[in-house]
This record gives sequence, C-alpha cells and structure tokens, in this order.
Amino acid sequence: MTPAKAKAVLMGLGDVEARPHFDRTAYRTPRKTFATMAGDETDVNFMFNADLQAHYCEMDPQAFAPVAGGWGRMGSTRCVLAKTDAATFASAASAAHGLAAPVPKKPRR
Repeated sequence: MTPAKAKAVLMGLGDVEARPHFDRTAYRTPRKTFATMAGDETDVNFMFNADLQAHYCEMDPQAFAPVAGGWGRMGSTRCVLAKTDAATFASAASAAHGLAAPVPKKPRR
C-alpha cells in the first residue's frame, strides 16, 4: 500500500477532513478522528474498538499491531503501509470510519 493510495482511501470514505495532529495527519469525521498518518507516511494508526483491533491483528500480524501503551489498550492500532494490501487497508479504514461516523439524530415527536 502506498501513502498516496492510503490517503485516497481515507479521504474517499465520505465527510472526512485531514488536519495536522502533532507529528501526524489526522483523518476525521465531524464527530472524531478515526485514523492518523505518520509524518514520514510509513504507517497509519486506526482508532478501533477491542474487537476490530483483535480481528485485524490476528488477520494480518505483519501489518497490524496495537500501539504501545494506553492508546493501544483503548484500541489504537498501527498499520504498516508497506506490509498490507489495498483491500485489507480499505477494509480497516472503513471499519474505523464507521466507528467515528456521526450518530444519526432521532426524529422529533
């Protein structure tokens, strides 16, 4: 997976904005950040829940691993771009984006 293709996938998910986030670029919905890309563009951290983190880390352990420390215990998962394929990356990005999507408002009575 190339950095350019990864950026295209992340931005193509709908209602996504990229903005600086410390030494990374954050990709976020209006509700919250769902992924960050390293400044050197070698990896992306996805904001998963525990189930998604376990799924991707088991499915592709060469590419996915929990981020060290507390962020990893909360689901943040590193994806090394050079070690994953486009389909797996797109699936992971879509899953993280889904967790960050705005919650639909309930209709008024």
